[in-house]
Amino acid sequence: MTAAAADPARERMLGGVYAFIAYFLWGFMPLYFLLLAPTGPWEVVSWRVLLSLVFCLLLLSVTRSWPKILAIIRRPRLLLWTAVAGALIYVNWQVFLIATLTGHVLESSLGYFVNPIVTVLLGVLVLRERLRVTQWVAIGIAVAAVLVIVVGYGTFPWIALTLAASFGVYGLVKKQLGPAVDAISGLTLESFWLMPVAIVQLAVVAATTGITMGSAGPAHAVLLCLAGVITATPLLFFAAGARRAQLTVMGLLQFVAPVLQFAIGVWLGEDMPPERWVGFALVWVALILLTVDSLRHARRVRGVDDLGAIT
Repeated sequence: MTAAAADPARERMLGGVYAFIAYFLWGFMPLYFLLLAPTGPWEVVSWRVLLSLVFCLLLLSVTRSWPKILAIIRRPRLLLWTAVAGALIYVNWQVFLIATLTGHVLESSLGYFVNPIVTVLLGVLVLRERLRVTQWVAIGIAVAAVLVIVVGYGTFPWIALTLAASFGVYGLVKKQLGPAVDAISGLTLESFWLMPVAIVQLAVVAATTGITMGSAGPAHAVLLCLAGVITATPLLFFAAGARRAQLTVMGLLQFVAPVLQFAIGVWLGEDMPPERWVGFALVWVALILLTVDSLRHARRVRGVDDLGAIT
């Protein structure tokens, strides 16, 4: 086999590695944010936005990518979509931080388990895609899971559904943007749009509970200053992986993050009554159905492509 022939396989392997690193880092992110106590979720998100913007501006300078971002600014439609993406990722970050810092890591993991199902549903409602029977069954089971949690556990899983919906629609917006907006430029503009929100939040926090940056010791200050790097790094790994790895590989790897978050939530001793176990179990069954269906469909498509290449 020639080196040229081996390159695509190597790129796919690298894509899988990059994607795994991204989901692995996202999986352990609750532990990082728990280390930031006594900083509250509103202050954490504010620093996360502002420091992500600083980190991205540095990356743009190092990689000499300013022409790319200027090209996006000249296209009002793309610029508007980055503002929408920024609003969605803000909601996702804020709800995730509230969940993590108020003892709801398990519910946030449920949100990311449900996210693939929301993505499939958005494909039907927005992109007018047609679902296979197995996909409809999986969506039905996921709806049943939510009903079990609401009726049996006695609470509406708003954290899980908000996380799933916001990240699902965020993914849809990024899909609409396509290759016209690269990862660094996209995150830079999203953070830029959110900068006024972050400044207002910090002002409110300063006027009420007080800013914790620099008041809880040097180690805490260093950890809080790393919020931008911690936020941007998995997003960049994800972008690098998505460009190289096959869609089925990305689909399988996306379960790494919620599995790790679920394990962390159990380890932290969060409440897990039988009704919640049933709800989670139903979601896992739905995900298994979706995964098996995706693998079979991908294998069938490859078989058709191979047959076409032979004939």
